[in-house]
Amino acid sequence: MVQVDPRPQTGDTVTSVAATGSDTRGKGLSGNSVGLLGSAVIGVSTVAPVYCLTSTLGPTVGEVGVQMPAVFLAGFLPMLLVAFAYRELNKAVPDCGTSFTWTVKAFGPRIGWMCGWGLVIATIIVLSNLAGVATSFFYLLLGELTGSQFIADLDGNKAAHVLTCLVFIAAATAISYRGMTATKGVQYALVGLQLAVLAVFIVMAVIKAQSGDFAGSIDFSWTWLDPFAVQSFSAFTAGLSLSIFMFWGWDACLTVNEETSGSAKTPGRAALLAMLVLIGSYLLTAVASQMFSGVGDKGAGLGNPATSDNVFAALANPVMGTVLGVLLFVAVLASAAASLQTTFIPVARTVLAMSAYEALPPSFARIHPRFRSPGRATIAAGTATGVFYAVMSFLSENVLIDTIYALGLMICFYYAITAFACAWFFRRDLRNSMRDLLFKGIFPALGGVLLAAVFFKTLIDMWNPAYGSGSSVFGVGSVFVIGVGLLLVGFVIMLVMQRRSPAFFRGEVLTRSTPALVVEE
Repeated sequence: MVQVDPRPQTGDTVTSVAATGSDTRGKGLSGNSVGLLGSAVIGVSTVAPVYCLTSTLGPTVGEVGVQMPAVFLAGFLPMLLVAFAYRELNKAVPDCGTSFTWTVKAFGPRIGWMCGWGLVIATIIVLSNLAGVATSFFYLLLGELTGSQFIADLDGNKAAHVLTCLVFIAAATAISYRGMTATKGVQYALVGLQLAVLAVFIVMAVIKAQSGDFAGSIDFSWTWLDPFAVQSFSAFTAGLSLSIFMFWGWDACLTVNEETSGSAKTPGRAALLAMLVLIGSYLLTAVASQMFSGVGDKGAGLGNPATSDNVFAALANPVMGTVLGVLLFVAVLASAAASLQTTFIPVARTVLAMSAYEALPPSFARIHPRFRSPGRATIAAGTATGVFYAVMSFLSENVLIDTIYALGLMICFYYAITAFACAWFFRRDLRNSMRDLLFKGIFPALGGVLLAAVFFKTLIDMWNPAYGSGSSVFGVGSVFVIGVGLLLVGFVIMLVMQRRSPAFFRGEVLTRSTPALVVEE
């Protein structure tokens, strides 16, 4: 149990809100440092829309052809339903632990711990991937600006690539370490830049597509928005998995709830605002790109496998010209760099909450006295990311690729559990009104069912060695081994923590009625 000492506390200690006579729902973080716009910007930034588009447009077209916009809409639906769950849970329990805290309150410590682990490990994988992408586009941009192929080719030098990647991770960790004020200022500039460049790209692509000067251009059709026109169910689910990945990260809005003005309502509204910005930019870019390039597998066609991993690199000059085309490279770099920095927010604050509630070692609950940020947790996340990427890069390129493919499993895992937690947590309120029935029960449960279905379908597909890089372990797909293996690693760590912190796992620290905990300085 959490021991409450009524005397003034020194150092980093966890005490009950009830004991302090305060209704503060924080853990020592800097309160009221983020507003609605800043919170929404953090949500958009974490998703990295320009990076997601350049890396996902091609593979999605490869799966579903011209129905790409429809699949984006289909992927948006479960995320929207889960966003309603996050909003309602945040109103009742505005806690920076979000999925971890809410799931513990709904389903108990073990399921909650594994849900928190799913968020943490998914974020570590994303951080390493973003750092790698930022490094690649950094050298690609330098090569474009200098006209030097030697500089551009430095990305292919493994030692140079990993070293530069570690520098990006260190820089992002340092900014996050300095708290929300530093984070917010950087994000306004980076998110504003990438969305502005994306808007220019959309307009110019549509204008050039309608000019009739490009052989691959096709006319817009409303059938592009019809998900039932996808040729097969397997193609639809494959495209849906890619689409869901494109929306991951909006919940960063909720992890800063203890640092947001109006913590009960503002984060939920910011999450929905971020989701609307994302789906709008995704649909407009998908339509504009298809109109300009078509879906062929040759030349600038979006279905060309030679350019599918980086569509904007192929379309920058044809759509925007030599001068403005460089801005698209800058936008992708800004997108990856911005997301790299904000993605530290959810993992650091989840680890902070898990530590504050005794689910992880207490040292991770320490708050920096000046920056009011979870400094120890942020450094730990940065270190884990750097080590993970370096080891994976030198171990095997296939292992790194397959780890990224396994990411979708983690995302669906913790989002689905959180959605179900909402419906169960509010089960006694569902008869109060039609609104409660829909937004606290039906919508979250439906979102959880959809994501659970994608989780199990992905799990089955991963068993095949053809999924991902094509490598296998004893005949089983490497993606399956890595995805399930990472969840099992979390289970083992949970068993270790169960011996170290038995009170938490006995349900004595965090229950449905437990008041919020505060880390005091």
